[in-house]
Amino acid sequence: MAQHSVLIKPIKEISFYRSTANQIYEFVRDSIVSMEFEPGQLISETGLAQQFGVSRTPVRGALVRLSSAGFVEIFPQRGTYVTKLSMTKIYEAQFIREALEVAVIRKLTLCDDEFRHKVADECSHILDAQRIAAAQDNFMLFQKLDDKFHQTLAIFTHHLHTAELIESEKSHLDRVRRLSLHQQGQYHRILNQHSAIIKAIRSGSPDKAATAMSMHLQDVLSILELIPTQHPEYFSRA
Repeated sequence: MAQHSVLIKPIKEISFYRSTANQIYEFVRDSIVSMEFEPGQLISETGLAQQFGVSRTPVRGALVRLSSAGFVEIFPQRGTYVTKLSMTKIYEAQFIREALEVAVIRKLTLCDDEFRHKVADECSHILDAQRIAAAQDNFMLFQKLDDKFHQTLAIFTHHLHTAELIESEKSHLDRVRRLSLHQQGQYHRILNQHSAIIKAIRSGSPDKAATAMSMHLQDVLSILELIPTQHPEYFSRA
């Protein structure tokens, strides 16, 4: 396990209008997903508190939340480390996510025409924003919009716990998805896949929608064959 601490880059000042712990959580999570904080690295609780100019209490709260989400591991008396990638957890998370999201898309395509087009229109707006992010090679914005695309679909089912489950399982995939954006043509593939999902929703065909969603979510599996050989240090043995 790496013993060197993550270096914290300068950040914007804490906003008094939002929870301090939430802001620290978002900063560290984004840094982990972007791979700026690498798997296995030590995160300094004291360093974060000094960087944000706050006490260790909100930092500790943010790290506990990150631990629950699977992004860090907290070892008493030893420190907090960025979780290494686990192939077992990644494959299981992909399996669970696909099962849930295919169920989501099937449910939405069985709704009436007006509702389906409302869902499709909302997702089309997100897709337009993704195209801009891709043109700017803004991978963090692109991935956040990707998350928003899928969360929007889940929320439209009105099964909010399902949306929470998808978000929870997705945490094991987030860094792999980030690395996949380096692969040539990946932006283009994702945009085309999202477009196919929207088209399937408008068609009202559950089978077409399920196929489009499955193809999209299984795309990450091809990347999983490459990343462990390119970055073996990022992966745990579990």
